Amino acid sequence: MKPSHIEHIGIAVNSLDTSIPYYENVLGLECYAIEEVQDQKVKTAFFKLGDTKIELLEPTDDESPVAKFIAKKGEGMHHIAYAMEDVGSALKEAEQKGLRLIDKEPRQGAEGMKIGFLHPKSTNGVLTEFCGKK
Repeated sequence: MKPSHIEHIGIAVNSLDTSIPYYENVLGLECYAIEEVQDQKVKTAFFKLGDTKIELLEPTDDESPVAKFIAKKGEGMHHIAYAMEDVGSALKEAEQKGLRLIDKEPRQGAEGMKIGFLHPKSTNGVLTEFCGKK
């Protein structure tokens, strides 16, 4: 298991409408995609910055993991995502190395990616996502 690069950094926000202008008008980035991921109960907005993306996450349900994160910690960095050749193999290897998984198998994420999360209690407090192509 070796990531090729940081795929994206996820940032939890209360509202895409009020958050997107900072990235566009202050940082000069372009929001190239907005998408709802229903099973994760979020709406996402993506910005490209070199080989890395910034993903804004707006909860669409008060019971979503992102809504609970914001209620507990406020808006801010939610997770870091590493690009993996094979998400399923990377998750299995992480588990074999003693890490706690949120997802034992890859699932569908934004932009058609396969994703899987590692629990922050086993990754030095950082919610970690593995993601890869379909």
